[in-house]
Amino acid sequence: MIKFEKAIEIIKANQLMLGSEKVDFKESINRILREEIISDIDMPPFDKSAMDGYACRREDLSNELDVVEIIQAGYQPQKKIGENECSKIMTGAMMPEGSDCVIIIEEIEELPGNKIKFKGEKTSNNICVIGEDVVLGQKLVSSGTRISAKEIASLALCGHVNPLVSKKPRIGIIATGDEIVEPNLIPKKSQIRNTNSYQLIAQSLQFGCEPNYYGIALDTEDEIGKTIIKAKEENDLIIITGGVSMGDFDLVPSVLIKNGFNILFDQVAIQPGKPTVFGRDGDKFVFGMPGNPVSSFICFEIFVKEFLAGMMELKDHTKIFKMRLAKEIKRKKNKRLAWIPVKINSDGKIEPVEYHGSAHINALAFADGITSIPIGINEIKEGSIVDVRQI
Repeated sequence: MIKFEKAIEIIKANQLMLGSEKVDFKESINRILREEIISDIDMPPFDKSAMDGYACRREDLSNELDVVEIIQAGYQPQKKIGENECSKIMTGAMMPEGSDCVIIIEEIEELPGNKIKFKGEKTSNNICVIGEDVVLGQKLVSSGTRISAKEIASLALCGHVNPLVSKKPRIGIIATGDEIVEPNLIPKKSQIRNTNSYQLIAQSLQFGCEPNYYGIALDTEDEIGKTIIKAKEENDLIIITGGVSMGDFDLVPSVLIKNGFNILFDQVAIQPGKPTVFGRDGDKFVFGMPGNPVSSFICFEIFVKEFLAGMMELKDHTKIFKMRLAKEIKRKKNKRLAWIPVKINSDGKIEPVEYHGSAHINALAFADGITSIPIGINEIKEGSIVDVRQI
């Protein structure tokens, strides 16, 4: 059995980066950038009015001003502002030559003869100057960023409509166990519904991958072997739940070996998730996880995401926050690194959710994150600052 840190080291040492492809930026949500996004323009591209009002010369503010033009957004001014002149201007419109401030419309008095008078004592410039937000050549988005709505706006701003992104990892998902039935069926007394596979499909989709589901393999070497062979041919990574422990029907590790996989580790000192398997056959990889749903969920979060991030060259894939513990956390055994589901309370502190163990899948529905108890520690006291991994 190896420690968590060693397992992460082995995972990182065996990452293979996937290729890249160009996609339409409108369809790039959740994809991972493989290039720097550089602005091809200044933004704003010209001095523009920040308010509806009148563009004029500051030195003329105390005088009556002749209105020489009306400037709307998207219109290029035709008149230069001279002494005691102004142009009526809309928010976002280009400032006319000769002007250096905008009087807001609420602070003017309209006079006969198409004239106005400033009623205030002083005014801000009310101008957005060229390049104050973005300058030509500025980096807008870094390679390794997951594209969200925020990045879509930046791509649109600089006309980068076909960004280079990582190809999606293809993940084959397999459940094992004679006792497992699909969710649309009513289980018999000896059966349970398959929650693992659909949970893993959702986690894979959220992480920007392409999951492929291969159903439930019965607990026989032949059935598991055939399913593994098919999934290996069609995917970059296989995730198998169940059949990885020490029971008579835990056949997954031996079947993986028979089908070409080199097992790189098969036990990790974590709770839940001790009998986690990681293997490799050339450019194909496999994770075997315990059948209990909290175990498989956490193993995906702490192990599979680390592996996939390397495949896609994704940076900063895990959000970890330091937070204060509202209630103490205790445990009896301390020989493994324990992962505990926690929630944020109304005081902005964290506390453990009701959690009965690795089969208590619904506990995760109330959790905002997971925190860990190190090996050798039985108790973390109320008020302690702990790391919380967002889930």
